Amino acid sequence: MHSWTLDDMPDLSGSTAVVTGANSGIGAVTALVLARSGARTVLACRDPERGRRAVDAVRRAAPGSDARLVRLDLADLSSVAEAAEAIAKEVDGRLDLLVNNAGVMALPHLRTADGFEMQFGTNHLGHFALTHRLLPVLGVLGPARVVTLSSLGHRIGRIDLDAERAYSKWRAYGQSKLANLLFTNELDRRARAAGRNLVALAAHPGLAATELGQAGPRLAGRNWAARLERASRLYTQPASAGALPVLYAATLPDAPGGSYYGPARLGETRGAPAPARSSRRARDPLMARALWDESARLTGLDADAV
Repeated sequence: MHSWTLDDMPDLSGSTAVVTGANSGIGAVTALVLARSGARTVLACRDPERGRRAVDAVRRAAPGSDARLVRLDLADLSSVAEAAEAIAKEVDGRLDLLVNNAGVMALPHLRTADGFEMQFGTNHLGHFALTHRLLPVLGVLGPARVVTLSSLGHRIGRIDLDAERAYSKWRAYGQSKLANLLFTNELDRRARAAGRNLVALAAHPGLAATELGQAGPRLAGRNWAARLERASRLYTQPASAGALPVLYAATLPDAPGGSYYGPARLGETRGAPAPARSSRRARDPLMARALWDESARLTGLDADAV
């Protein structure tokens, strides 16, 4: 059986794409490959200086490519609104692919500019708001996709918006990644119900050596966390490999809406992209609808606007 690689990337000339968190790691690889494949690619980054360096790196590696920068701080809903407006201008009112890649992991108890727990606010609510605000330009001249990054960590997640009262950085991370999958499934359901030419998919990178993982806390002690850390040293793959499921979800012809992809080998930690396992909670349609409605309320957006 053929394993999907970057050699299988289609020609994306004439299409437009946005990648959040594109200044490093999986986001940087994803943006480079999309630009190299011909897509006009907007790198949406929180730090303008690092974003400019990332755009320059894309232009050097893919001469003649159309790479652009928009500032986006997912932890600030006013920044999300400004970024969505800037993106719509950069893509001339037409967006074919949105990759919701940016994220934070296992942080101490912090809050976003709008007062939300940082991991849920950044990983889920920020991307919920960005996607919502970009709906008017998604799929206006042809089929469009929204690909959102989840994680193996979604399997420990539970949706409990009061969980920060007894805060656990890993439970909060798992909740945010579970929310990414519930959001994907509900967005796809609503797009189909509205007759939109839009599909939503999700992907995870396995265990990838990125700044996200390196920025997380060291796991010490004689417990499951220490064992996980030791295992990660053996199984971690580079960001270039971790980006494969994302690019696969973004470009696989006729990929069904709601699909979820990850690495195929060693418990989905590494290898070529393939269908991934999601938890029972991630497939709960009632939870997905409730989360959507609550996310719209928290972000001040219209739950019915799809």
